[in-house]
Amino acid sequence: MNASTLRGMPRLAPAYVGGVQLGAYAARRWLTPAARDRLLRACSTNVDNLGQGRWNTLASSALLVEEPMELPYLLLLLAVLGYAEYAHGAWWAAAVFVLGHVGATLLVYGGLRAVRPSEETRSARDVGTSYGFNAVLGALAGALPRGRVRTSAAAALLALGAQPLLRGPRPTFTDVGHFAALAIGLALTTGRRPR
Repeated sequence: MNASTLRGMPRLAPAYVGGVQLGAYAARRWLTPAARDRLLRACSTNVDNLGQGRWNTLASSALLVEEPMELPYLLLLLAVLGYAEYAHGAWWAAAVFVLGHVGATLLVYGGLRAVRPSEETRSARDVGTSYGFNAVLGALAGALPRGRVRTSAAAALLALGAQPLLRGPRPTFTDVGHFAALAIGLALTTGRRPR
């Protein structure tokens, strides 16, 4: 590999995914289960935290996962975020991730406040990378050149995202958040000309 190839390699995505994974291992190794639970609840974007004005959880919740990520998800997350950074730039990938994470979180929060959830749901541990991941995945599909490939990719992702909402008696707020993040990502880039 020459120097110009190395300069174009993603840096932000591996640093983010690696940091989240290392943090999960460190929390599991060095914190008691009770201390880990307190940390996760304090950093969660649940109804109680957001309702009390703890808006910093919009950032902290994307930096933590409940358990270290399993290898298939970790590799998929790294591949999607890394490709987004490589193809569209670090700022683009980061902006889509943040907008999807925050946008989906606030939509879920508004919906939960409207339906008056149970105490368990109000104080749930709600951390992770999945809303941002779904937003970036949707944005990558939306950024494809116009035509059948983009239409098919967007339709397939929306169908996959809607499946948990249509299956079973009641979807979870996380299912709703994943679909919202996917839709936000698609909306952010549909019609955008590829770089």
